[in-house]
Amino acid sequence: MGRAVAQARAGLSSRTGWSAAALLPLAFLGLFFAWPVLAIVSLGLREGGVLEAVFEGDTWELAGFTLGQALASTIVAVVAGMPLAFVLARCRIRGLGLVRAAVMVPFVLPTVVVGLAFRTFWPDGGVLPIVLANAFFNVAVVARTVGGLWAHTDRRAEDAARALGASRPRAFLSVVLPALAPAIGSAAAVVFLFCATSFGVVLVLGGSRYRTLETEIYLRTVELFDLSGAAALSLLQFAAVLVVLVLGALARRRRETALALRGREELARRPAGGEWYVVGAAFAVVVALLTPVVGLVTRSLSTRDGWSLAGYVALNTRGDRGTLAVTGIDAAVNSLRTAFDATLVALVVGVFSAVVLVGLRRSGARFAEVLDTALMLPLGVSAVTVGFGYLITMDALPGDFRTSPMLVPLAQALVVTPLVVRMVLPVLRAVDERLRQAAAALGASPSRVWREVDLPLVGRSLVAAAGFGYVVALGEFGATSFLARPDAPTLPVVIARLMSRPGELNSQMAYAACALLMVVTVGCVLLIERLRVPSSGEF
Repeated sequence: MGRAVAQARAGLSSRTGWSAAALLPLAFLGLFFAWPVLAIVSLGLREGGVLEAVFEGDTWELAGFTLGQALASTIVAVVAGMPLAFVLARCRIRGLGLVRAAVMVPFVLPTVVVGLAFRTFWPDGGVLPIVLANAFFNVAVVARTVGGLWAHTDRRAEDAARALGASRPRAFLSVVLPALAPAIGSAAAVVFLFCATSFGVVLVLGGSRYRTLETEIYLRTVELFDLSGAAALSLLQFAAVLVVLVLGALARRRRETALALRGREELARRPAGGEWYVVGAAFAVVVALLTPVVGLVTRSLSTRDGWSLAGYVALNTRGDRGTLAVTGIDAAVNSLRTAFDATLVALVVGVFSAVVLVGLRRSGARFAEVLDTALMLPLGVSAVTVGFGYLITMDALPGDFRTSPMLVPLAQALVVTPLVVRMVLPVLRAVDERLRQAAAALGASPSRVWREVDLPLVGRSLVAAAGFGYVVALGEFGATSFLARPDAPTLPVVIARLMSRPGELNSQMAYAACALLMVVTVGCVLLIERLRVPSSGEF
């Protein structure tokens, strides 16, 4: 009886301690996310007209197009990602590492780069390129998330169905697909979220003809200064995002339960029979993913007079007739520095948050799900809303934070932090609790247990998360386009500015800058693949 009471007290003390630790990431979210967003929404509410804007016909047309293109993009991404998930999870073939890297590159490419890549094939833009470009971004989410669970499913149930006379398609539909449903649901929710809040792709390929809630918020905030309309759209977007996050959390919990029930990882084997058709489909998807990338590089080298490096040489200038306030090289250096600062902030907040989430769940605290969902919110709220909120709130901090060089890195860190959490959290959960208990029994303090037990086991994932976060921050465009000063732009902001100005030299510089960003991205992805822990994380 006394032992049970002591254990109950220890559990209560543990929950209290972890709940107190959770206040730190919540304070970060409150200061640099909730405060700016609520400030811009409340400003729009004070101006009045929000209800009128919500019930306008144009508003619901925007919402309909936003959800429609997001749904279409999600369907395309899921259909294209399933063959890749099979190959990554079940096949032992040559070149699998290159396939995994090729799948990952589109997800971390800057949105402006992808928009330009698809414009090489659809110069006038349109709905189809918007859908394909958004799907292009998110095939990796489906392949990684579904493949992670597929690698743990037991082949014997499928083999038994085949032995009982079921065809291969029927065995897949009746046995494999139900087992993969949690992962497919989780991936589809994340993809839908990314597509519904897509900014750079729609801005480049949609122009003034096709607008989503995200681009309309930007238009009303920056160009029309219609804060009530922007606030109304932000509220609609936030409501939709919250619903998707809740559904995604439920699907993710089912997926994690499925992983726990299937702890033994199946060894991959060479495809046999009809499986080669699936492998062929997967490689066709890889070729389709690489086509826009190759087209963009080719476009950066082609001019009216033939092949030329004029765009790359011009990066050391300010563009045609002084289009830029700085040279392209200066913008690239600023991008590298800003992305480094953002990654450092995201790693500190993200890793600490992952540690807290593991502690909360092991102590049985129900608050863990709330914190997990809160950490994902920045992925689904308009980056323009966050950026404009910074401008009207950060002057209240000491020294007028609006002029701080950390303003842009902090905005980028908000986007990177949830991705770091999703990569590190599953690895931390997989660390055997008995190792921690043994170290503690030998007299190690909690900090030393972390240094001596957890850190060596999750070190590779931390480096992979750092590289992943770095390339995402490097290509962030939404909030950065709003916050970057003219004398300190990042490369994606420079690309967008060059695109908006006439002149062949400006166009060549934009494509050359895109190619440079892709080279850095590919290098980081190859490094991530060498360090990545197999079947860990969602990305």
